[in-house]
Amino acid sequence: MAVDFSNAVTTDEGVQVNGVVMHQIVEQCEGCERIKEFEGAKYCGTYPQPAAKWRLGICNFSTHTKTAPGKGKAKVNPLKASKRAAKGR
Repeated sequence: MAVDFSNAVTTDEGVQVNGVVMHQIVEQCEGCERIKEFEGAKYCGTYPQPAAKWRLGICNFSTHTKTAPGKGKAKVNPLKASKRAAKGR
């Protein structure tokens, strides 16, 4: 759900949209297609606190980052693995 900044209000806390305070984007957000500009500052159009999304790694809303396929190990069924080992594969 994209935020509509047409009804945004500047308060002491920051920019408030529909009762939610929006925080400015962080450096990792640069290049994302979801960035909205309001009164010369850049905000995420999807999430009010962009820094929180980047705290644990890559933001799941980002449009400019890609995850590498096959990074994790595939799960192996232990029963099938033991049968393959018994057959000599």
